[in-house]
Amino acid sequence: MMQKWVSRAAGLAVAVAMACAAMAPARAQLFETRAKQAYLMDGETGTVLFSKNADRLVPPASLAKLMTVDVVFHALKSGRLKMDDTFQVSENAWRQGGASSGGSTMFAKVHSTIPLKDLIQGIIVQSANDACIVVAEGMAGSEANFARVMTNRARKIGLKKSTFDNATGLPDPKTRVTMHELALLARHIHDTYPEYYHIFGEESFTWNDIRQRNRNPLVHENIGVDGLKTGHTENAGYGIVASMQRNDRRLYLAMTGMDSERERAEESRKLLEWGMRSFEKHSLFAKNDVVGKVSVYGGTQSSLPVTANKPVSIFLPITDPDRLRAQIDYDWPLKAPVEKGAKVGTLKIFLGDTLSQQTPVYAAAAMDKGPLYKRAFDAFEELTLSQF
Repeated sequence: MMQKWVSRAAGLAVAVAMACAAMAPARAQLFETRAKQAYLMDGETGTVLFSKNADRLVPPASLAKLMTVDVVFHALKSGRLKMDDTFQVSENAWRQGGASSGGSTMFAKVHSTIPLKDLIQGIIVQSANDACIVVAEGMAGSEANFARVMTNRARKIGLKKSTFDNATGLPDPKTRVTMHELALLARHIHDTYPEYYHIFGEESFTWNDIRQRNRNPLVHENIGVDGLKTGHTENAGYGIVASMQRNDRRLYLAMTGMDSERERAEESRKLLEWGMRSFEKHSLFAKNDVVGKVSVYGGTQSSLPVTANKPVSIFLPITDPDRLRAQIDYDWPLKAPVEKGAKVGTLKIFLGDTLSQQTPVYAAAAMDKGPLYKRAFDAFEELTLSQF
């Protein structure tokens, strides 16, 4: 049976210690928020700047529409859809998501046809439930089938826990997300669909002679926020997924469980501003630097150096940097032969008790199988260690 093994190689420990030599060990800087769940990360390095109950599955409200948007953008990018494709407003979409439903809507007329471009603006700017249902029915035949597409798509882009049972985020016991994964989804949308991302920052959208302002309050405050989405239901509370760009930095924030629109705006703005001003970038490893060693079973040597195939940098608190801790996680025993460049594990960097960053690591050199006596010795060692 393969076991998860942790390497704290001397080379890795020394490198991290050198990177932190000028920093006195201290407690991690704290930030308090009234949000029940929150996750803030740096876009470039993936550094986790703040996390509170971020992996707890919770109802998303309209934040689920980000997954709806991703499915649509993916279809556009792959050529399956075009912006001028039209979709018909069914009676179901009109009743479940229109003005009479009491939720957010673009006031689409029943049995009318609407270009996809306008439906996307309705979903993003106006948080329109009717637009979501129209797109879902047009793309997958039914909203329920489209929701299965949403969940499958979530798995393909690395969201392992979030599940969707409708396209709108309206209350449903099977629709649950985590703030961690919503922040990852926001970064994915920004990085994968730059040609469409600007829609999240539009000030307003008019349909059926009704103008509605962008429901994301931070978009209107000229602080660098250029998207993404807000949401609210009674069981979810008030939530937001936002991205802020300032100079050469971009942050992604997902938070929910707040008590009012005002609290949502205040808490999200404060956390984003804190993330921008309170951290400083530090380089830990250059591209292809050896970051440590992992044990190898049955090889010509007992260990193998590993590297990251990109620079490894992290953002640390400016006024109160905490002690860094790094480790390499891999499936032990790593068996020879090993090809140069093969992915062998993950470098995990902790800031205090928080897992702040993860980076894949690769074999820095090839290793062939060792002689028989070496394999026999390694087999004995494996048998002995597996008892613990």
